[in-house]
Amino acid sequence: METKYYILLSMKTLAGPESFAHFFIGNNRVAAYALFRKLKGTADVSERNVLYLDFMETRDDLPVNLKLITCTLEELAENCKLITKEIFKINNLEGL
Repeated sequence: METKYYILLSMKTLAGPESFAHFFIGNNRVAAYALFRKLKGTADVSERNVLYLDFMETRDDLPVNLKLITCTLEELAENCKLITKEIFKINNLEGL
């Protein structure tokens, strides 16, 4: 089975964490880790945090959480822009 990487966006709600989006990064482990390391935010998670980005891997169709960061709304906007730009590069410029 093929390993897949993605970033899951979640927020804290009264009912608990709620996922609201995900970005499929691809199958390249090195590229996926490199992208996640570029994101703004902190790994120091506390009860006060509201927005979360989970770096996920799918192995044998089962999700595995590799890393987690939390960020502000402004950082999330910058991260979404960066993720989109990097995914474009991975899909269109890799191997040139």
